[in-house]
Parts: sequence; structure tokens; C-alpha cells
Amino acid sequence: MTVEKLTEVPGLPPATRYAYAAVTGGRIAFLAGQVATGPDGESIGPGDMRAQADQALRNLGAVIAALGAGWADVARLTWYVTDATRVQEVRDARVAAMGDHLPASTLVQVAALVSPEFLVEVDAVVELP
Repeated sequence: MTVEKLTEVPGLPPATRYAYAAVTGGRIAFLAGQVATGPDGESIGPGDMRAQADQALRNLGAVIAALGAGWADVARLTWYVTDATRVQEVRDARVAAMGDHLPASTLVQVAALVSPEFLVEVDAVVELP
């Protein structure tokens, strides 16, 4: 199964860093948000948005792999960040983890996450193979 991406829509600028929509035809998994914790539950990268985004994506990737899927099966990402001015750090982490794959994506600035040391959380919708 593949995720079809819509990146060009008449009347809108081309979506160069995300897809406007992702369409799937199979089973869908809605993944819980992941933050920057290691296997021991301790937070990783205090104060470092990029390090936290990298770790949150590693954690999300582990969940995706446990489902028998991969990054190419991700239809949607939702990012929650405490400082949207640092969005480039999140983008860089996404490209490092996912390469050229462009799922539909939303980024929202929030006042706080579950614990004050967390700067970023990411969840996903995945089409299962």
C-alpha cells in the first residue's frame, strides 16, 4: 500500500515542506504523541529543540516499526512545540529521519507539554502494510 500525496492545489502555493493531504486505502493506525524520553523514561536533550525532536522521532519510529510499517507509511504528523520560532530545528530533524517523504503535517505552538522539560511532541497517522 502506498500513501498518495497531494502537494499542488489550484489557488494555493506549492507545498514544498509537507503535503496538503495524504490519502490511504488500507488499515490506519493513530499513534500517540512521543516526546524526548530514553528507554529508562528519562528526558533527553533538556533545552535543545533539535535533540528532542530527533529523540521524539526515534521513539515514534520504534512504534511505527513495531507495527510492521516504515516512514513511507506515515500519512500525517502533528507537531506540538513550545516555541514555533524554532520550527527549522523540527524540520531538520524530520528530514534527517524521513528523508524526502512528505506526509500531511501540522505544527502547533502550545503553552506547555506534559512536563516542563519537554519542548516538542509528535504524533502520527500511519497506513499499515
